[in-house]
Amino acid sequence: MTKVKASSRKGTRRVSQLSLDDMPINEVWAEYRKTGSETIRNWLIAHYLHLVRYNAERQHARLPVEVDVNDLVQAGFFGLLDAIDAFDLNYGVKFETFCALRIRGAILDELRSLDWVPRLVRQRVGRLDTARKSLVAVLGRNPDPDELADFLGADDEEMKKLLKDSRAVGVVSLNRKCYETDSNKDIREIDVLEDESQANPLSETQKGDLKDLITKGLSRAERLIVILYYYEEMTMKEIGQTLDLSESRVSQMHSSILARLRAQMLHREREFYAG
Repeated sequence: MTKVKASSRKGTRRVSQLSLDDMPINEVWAEYRKTGSETIRNWLIAHYLHLVRYNAERQHARLPVEVDVNDLVQAGFFGLLDAIDAFDLNYGVKFETFCALRIRGAILDELRSLDWVPRLVRQRVGRLDTARKSLVAVLGRNPDPDELADFLGADDEEMKKLLKDSRAVGVVSLNRKCYETDSNKDIREIDVLEDESQANPLSETQKGDLKDLITKGLSRAERLIVILYYYEEMTMKEIGQTLDLSESRVSQMHSSILARLRAQMLHREREFYAG
């Protein structure tokens, strides 16, 4: 039997926690709509809270691991509160069905707020990816930009925007799992990140040996032209100003050096195969 206490202060009825556990759920909803009881609202929140966790975990399964499922649960909780306040038995649907949409919407809103890329850009990228996959299935290879443009019916200006949006920089957690191993420890992104601040000793040695090889037998000016052009990435004009030579003279010397190097490499190649 339902236990109801009259409230002399507000003229509303209060339902005890124990009595709610024994009541049919439709009667609980009817009592809540009639009284607006905070006790009943809290009971409904606790009763349906598992739906928040369920929907959050379903969404989380399709997201990168750096997204915290607890953040999704927190966002979904507000969706549950909104659903409880808006639900009416006259809708003719179960509350579980009604609140699932509210919870999912609240979670998606939270994800959009965390995404620094505008929603329109995401839509354009998705459209381009769909077109690319469709053409790969037909052509058996990656399509070129002109083929993508024809498929999408996009002009040059629109295609430039689509390609630019598709190259948007993303944010990746360094703690994200890169791939699994046979051991208990997973390999994370930070474990395979290349440290470009440190020089590779083997690579540096090879570069030094190659420089010595190609500059062997060259004059001082010729050595400087090779080093400044290929190692310092200076232009012919800048090299000419450095060596007090004209740009055309530097270009002539450069062509002569390349011809001699090709002849030397060809000669060494023949000796290698002859030996």
